[in-house]
Amino acid sequence: MRRISLIISVLAIGLAIGGYVFFNGERKVPVQYRTAAVERGSVISIVSATGTINPVVLVEVGTQVSGMIKSLHADFNSQVKAGETVAVIDPEPFKARREQAISNLEVARSNVARSKADLAQRRRELDRVQSLLPQQFVSQNDVDVALTNYQSADAQLRVAEAQVRQAGAALNVADQELKYTVIRSPIDGIVVARNVEVGQTVAASFATPNLFLIALDLTKMQVNTNVSESDIGGMAEGQDAVFTVDAYPGESFTGTIRQVRLAPINIQNVVTYNVVVGVDNKDLRLKPGMTANVSIVVAQKDQILKVPNAALRFTPPKRERDRHEVDGHSTVKSNEELRQKTVWKLIEDGSLAPVPIQIGISDGIATEMLSGTLTEGELVVVGIEQSLGEEKGSELPPGFGSKKRPRYR
Repeated sequence: MRRISLIISVLAIGLAIGGYVFFNGERKVPVQYRTAAVERGSVISIVSATGTINPVVLVEVGTQVSGMIKSLHADFNSQVKAGETVAVIDPEPFKARREQAISNLEVARSNVARSKADLAQRRRELDRVQSLLPQQFVSQNDVDVALTNYQSADAQLRVAEAQVRQAGAALNVADQELKYTVIRSPIDGIVVARNVEVGQTVAASFATPNLFLIALDLTKMQVNTNVSESDIGGMAEGQDAVFTVDAYPGESFTGTIRQVRLAPINIQNVVTYNVVVGVDNKDLRLKPGMTANVSIVVAQKDQILKVPNAALRFTPPKRERDRHEVDGHSTVKSNEELRQKTVWKLIEDGSLAPVPIQIGISDGIATEMLSGTLTEGELVVVGIEQSLGEEKGSELPPGFGSKKRPRYR
């Protein structure tokens, strides 16, 4: 009797455990999908880049002579005119060189006069011995010596005349160097930077030192940006650009592409191109050196069908891919194949159906649909909601239920 009771008790416990597991245990929850509608509207393709605001014309003012800065006549933000003095280098050493050059020129001219007098004397001696030779009062040797002396005096005169020209050139150099001690502005503009102080010695032996930086016109500025080679194909002169600066948060400025420079910039095997955006700065709010975040509109289409980018990125479960034999892992694709994409839509039985489409431009959120069977308002799958039990059911003990949580792909 006791044995029968024990058997009945064990069977009752087994049935209880089995019922609990059957009704409350791990069960596979159907996959739920998130969808979005195909819409009609505008798609604007934008290329973003970072650049620096600079004046259109920026002139570096240097010096062609070395010396000590004696005085400064311009400072930061000074308005200067073309030809106006901005700095003076101590002229005393150059005045001394000029005086020495003048003296050398006088000496050379004196040597010319002496050489002319000597040449005249040698000419008279030659004429005298040549006239006495027929009467045999002098020998032929005397005539030859007189001729040689005359030719030597003539050569000496030419040397003296060359020395005069050389001394004159040295005087011109000394005059020019003295003139260069006064540094003048080459353009009308405003001094952006001053890099010297009074008493500082500047050397122009190897490279022209940069004393001042003068901007021609701050009402006309430009933004120098670097655009990657993958986006440069959409750049063209005359395109509109919008940019922001940190100095004025929430405010946008407009400009126009003025130049797409052909010289490539290669930094760590990354190739970019300099795109220059012209900007009107009549209110002088933009300052040289500001960092600009530029957005350039490369393409815009209105009233077109567009699909969410999330639908293009969506990957269906493996069983759906296997059922439709969709292969998205081709390694070599042509340009036309790169525009061929597959989106998925829900059908009546709750399964997914692939829809091939051809895409166009994108704004990062939605992409133009060039061709396909989708219509406006039709829903496409953009994500999946998967149960926690299906995702990590193997990690949980049997009999423990699961709660759903959204999962986005």
